[in-house]
Amino acid sequence: MFTKTMHQQVFILACAQALFQIVYVAIMTIGALAGAAMSGSARWATLPIATMFLGTAVMMFPASIWMAKVGRRMGFLAGALLGTVGGLIASMGILENSLAILGLGTFFIGCYKAFAQFYRFAASEIAAPGFRPRAISLVLAGGVAAALIGPVLAQVGGQLMQPYYLGSFLLIALVALMSVGVLQGFHVPPVYATVPHHNAPARSLLRIVAQPSYLVALFGGATSYGIMIMAMTATPLAMLYHDHELGTAAIVIQLHVLGMFLPSFFTGSLITRFGVLRIMLVGALLFAAHILITMTGTGFVSFVSSLTLLGVGWNFMYIGSTTLLTSTYTPQEKARAQATNDMAIFIVGVACAFSAGWLLETIGWASMNLMLLPWLGLSVLSIIWLGLHQRRIHAE
Repeated sequence: MFTKTMHQQVFILACAQALFQIVYVAIMTIGALAGAAMSGSARWATLPIATMFLGTAVMMFPASIWMAKVGRRMGFLAGALLGTVGGLIASMGILENSLAILGLGTFFIGCYKAFAQFYRFAASEIAAPGFRPRAISLVLAGGVAAALIGPVLAQVGGQLMQPYYLGSFLLIALVALMSVGVLQGFHVPPVYATVPHHNAPARSLLRIVAQPSYLVALFGGATSYGIMIMAMTATPLAMLYHDHELGTAAIVIQLHVLGMFLPSFFTGSLITRFGVLRIMLVGALLFAAHILITMTGTGFVSFVSSLTLLGVGWNFMYIGSTTLLTSTYTPQEKARAQATNDMAIFIVGVACAFSAGWLLETIGWASMNLMLLPWLGLSVLSIIWLGLHQRRIHAE
């Protein structure tokens, strides 16, 4: 009975993840373009995306602490409602040609994103230990639907009514509202709810964070998200600047998001077989391949190849980091440990999203990506260091 219920709840979380990711991908496709149309400058074009990540960073810790008191279900429903409100406010911003109102709307969508970030943790919490990496992967695999639908929704919605992009944000509000209906079916299985907590008292946040595994998981998550967000945010702008059409940019984003989520069907199994650190290292190598391919030019093949590799690299490194993180805290500690990790990740995301337009305008597409190599190199060194550290401990 528990196994059946566990799989049902993972499926519901995957559906909710799919709907959320449709919203997210649609904004990543048109957010900077709508900002550029309003501001007339690449420097401010990424403001709607940056405020989305700011909303996520601001809401992350309160969302986690509140859900520890009221439960995952109520928190997830509240997050989806915030996304609906955000889509409506953003639509008003388009209607009023106000970058500030548009940014406020995407801020609320970022708050929705903060709650949605815990879908993967909820999956790990209701899954049996042997199924945990696959449960995390399967929930993130819900993003495959977003790859197919999100860019199309953004592009087609933009043409539905005037002004341009108004229809896109109204559809975003509708998709967020649909997730409210899906999440009505989410419940923590009774068997999990009755599992006794550890008798040991919860450690301080400093002691949790100071663990080598926690630090590497956090740095890996921040690296994967930061590098991915900077490139993904800048891509539509970069492609339009190099004479590509919006439809072509949407195809590149679509294939990028497929790269982000399609491997999720087997990433968990790869982690179980080869170990989490090896999979994280493979992700880092794919990031490096993305950066090198951006040096080959600004044609369609260069964009689509680099962004697809970027997506797969993110999948391996981010799911690996999440899996590693879940081994560093007890049930009593999860709210603070998860929130601190994701809040740090999305503070990095804010900085990367906001700086993407400025860097693109200042140094160009290839140089913007090349400057990420030292950051990526530090992440690789941290993963190798943790592997050696764990081997030394086991030898003792």
